[in-house]
Amino acid sequence: MSQWLIWVLSFALFLLLLGMACSLSRLLKGPTAQDRVLALDCMYLNGMLTMLVLGILYSSAMYFEAALLISLFGCVGSTAMAKFLLRGEVIE
Repeated sequence: MSQWLIWVLSFALFLLLLGMACSLSRLLKGPTAQDRVLALDCMYLNGMLTMLVLGILYSSAMYFEAALLISLFGCVGSTAMAKFLLRGEVIE
């Protein structure tokens, strides 16, 4: 792997972690529940992208499988939270 690619991936990791920190601040101080759900969605998206960048950086397939699991659980969690905020119940 070239030095330029390692530098770019390290910079991408820094930006993703910075985005995750911004989402965490919105999650903690968000005035409404909708803001908190959107911040949580952004955090799992940044976490998934972080795992993908680490998979490229370390050339390991395990990171890609972890990213797939994060995206699956994030989608299910977002759907459940949206349904709860709209109707007040998750399971009918």
